[in-house]
Amino acid sequence: MTKATQPRSWAVVLVVVCAQMLIWLDTSILNVAVTTLADPDRGLGATPAELEWVASAYTLVFAGTLFAGGALADRFGPRTTLLAGLTLFGAASGAGAFAGSPAWLIVARGFMGAGSALLMPATLSIIVRSTPAEKRTRAIAIWSSSSGLGVAVGPVAGGALLSHFWWGSVFLVNVPIVALCLAGVVAVVPELGGARRQVLDLPGLALSVLGLGGLVYGVIELGNGETWYGPHVLLPLLLGGALLAAFVAGQRRSPAPSLDVRLFRQPGFTAGSVVLLLAFMALAGHLFYAAFYLQGPCGLSPARAGTVMIAAAVGIVLGSQASPAMSRRLSARWTVAAGILITAATYLAYLWFDEQTPVPTIAALLLVQGFGMGLIGTPVTAVMMSAVPPHLAGAGSAVNSVTRQVGGTLGVAMAGSVLSGVYRERMADATLPGGPQGLPPGAEEQARTSAEAARSLAHSLRLPQLAETADRAFLDAMYAATLWTAVLALVGFAVSVVGLRFREAGPQNTQVGPEEPREARDGQVETA
Repeated sequence: MTKATQPRSWAVVLVVVCAQMLIWLDTSILNVAVTTLADPDRGLGATPAELEWVASAYTLVFAGTLFAGGALADRFGPRTTLLAGLTLFGAASGAGAFAGSPAWLIVARGFMGAGSALLMPATLSIIVRSTPAEKRTRAIAIWSSSSGLGVAVGPVAGGALLSHFWWGSVFLVNVPIVALCLAGVVAVVPELGGARRQVLDLPGLALSVLGLGGLVYGVIELGNGETWYGPHVLLPLLLGGALLAAFVAGQRRSPAPSLDVRLFRQPGFTAGSVVLLLAFMALAGHLFYAAFYLQGPCGLSPARAGTVMIAAAVGIVLGSQASPAMSRRLSARWTVAAGILITAATYLAYLWFDEQTPVPTIAALLLVQGFGMGLIGTPVTAVMMSAVPPHLAGAGSAVNSVTRQVGGTLGVAMAGSVLSGVYRERMADATLPGGPQGLPPGAEEQARTSAEAARSLAHSLRLPQLAETADRAFLDAMYAATLWTAVLALVGFAVSVVGLRFREAGPQNTQVGPEEPREARDGQVETA
């Protein structure tokens, strides 16, 4: 690729990063809107269970169809798949904005997830195939930082929209952004074409969709339910696992696999997948209980809590931009290991947090945590994609994306289960202010359901001691979840140190991109 064409390659990166940012922008905006959606006057009057499914429907369909999105990008070309994903995402956003019921909104969110599943693998595939080799790691860093930027902009944009417009505006805002992205794709993204012209492996795609869908559904139910051994949890988990096993077995024999399982023979690809899974499990779990901590014991409003958590998003952007230079100096292996240690240290710091911890201290820690997370994503993605031949870039990108989404879902489920179990145990051992005789029928059980329910009850009954008891029980639960989160991060550190030592060029000595072969040792990644 000549120097004359390189400015166009950066224009391509800009367009696909804007498209990618839509995914994270939408997710973070929704976090601000849930209270309004629950309001029967200003929103849809959604119940807590319906609100959970508004968020979960997106994740369920997104994770369940990502392999299909990657395979379609490889078959028909990432530009075509990107255009289709943007169109579906925009249409579903418009439908969701004018939903007349929570059920309608849940369905619309599912279609938005399907659009994102087409969109995400295509963006990384376009970067890998259209960026010159010497600029590729910098381009991947910019692609990775789009998550931090979307998470940072989302709460601010959502708060501004809800202050001036109706609840549907947080979904309708996606439509003009999609229109701009479509125009940009048509104008600057090259028609790379599909690298394979075989017949699509439709049975394999169906197995991957149903298997991942069942697995994610089971994990969601595990986080929502009171028991882990009920049929509503075990059946989808077992069925999803069996279908995924059948999918892997079928891919080994398929002449046109949607996922080339031989990629997992590459130590760097496999280790990178495990590191991403553990890192996103830890991060998602931590952010889950951190949001409750900020709005519970710390007493911040949702708007202020969202503002504080922007620090983590800023840190992710800074870390993503710093990671290529660190990878050049230290290798990808030690850059990733350093990032994981930084995040583990910030998780452990929550063991010393309580109601009196200054908000600036929390924000500073979130900034450092985000920086550490930013150091992880870019080098791991570069290592994984360097093991993927160009004609499988979409499928390799899908593995990368599925790992992040499934890791995040598992992390939230884990953190939610630990928080709920420890909180109920602490509240069961506590003597509730007012005593059984002083509380209305059922109030004692309500107080032990969650800290939020206890605080609401304390406010209505004018029992501030009840809120204090709930806060202490929540802090104990948060400390337990913190330990589990740190353990996950430290296991990820061990995997990165051992697994990322090895690098191979890929199946049959494949290339990262169409321009030239790449060779590296000890996790070295070419940088700009």
